[in-house]
Amino acid sequence: MLQRLYSRVLRLATSPQAPVWLGVLSFAEASVFPLPSETLLVPMTIARRDLAWRYALIATITSVAGGILGWMIGALLLDLVAKPVIHFYHAEATLVSLQEKFREWGVWIILFKGLTPIPYKFVTIASGAAHFALLPFIAASLVTRAARYFLVAGLLRKFGAPIETFLEKRLPLVTGIFAVLLIGGFVLLRFL
Repeated sequence: MLQRLYSRVLRLATSPQAPVWLGVLSFAEASVFPLPSETLLVPMTIARRDLAWRYALIATITSVAGGILGWMIGALLLDLVAKPVIHFYHAEATLVSLQEKFREWGVWIILFKGLTPIPYKFVTIASGAAHFALLPFIAASLVTRAARYFLVAGLLRKFGAPIETFLEKRLPLVTGIFAVLLIGGFVLLRFL
């Protein structure tokens, strides 16, 4: 089923409505959808490297908007909507763990987890379920989602198709290293 969905998303990457579909995918991925935004962002950027920054911006804005929906699902509709979504992914333990981490680490969880392979929808729903403040959630989401999408778009813009295979195989590693560097920078700024 996921392979068919992935194939369909790749076909959308070459359509004239690709930017709209990128926005729809990024919005949905932040709250309920199983495929990451890069599924569409990568082939679109490879096809039109001159539009890399526009695509990254679309993915960022719509992902954060979808993240707000995920936050609302977690905060307001935990039993009705969020728990079935979490159960679908067999991630009940992940939700509980993230809720505890939000209470302990706050915005740092969003900054770090938003760049890692953990689906962003878990971060958004867990932050709402933990009743993490909405404005810091939005600000941290903007930072982390922009960092992720602009990093991918920038690499593809500069290196083109050869980097696509590298990113497909090592995106979690690349974004993980970037997350460590980003958070390390914030920590250094805080203590300097």
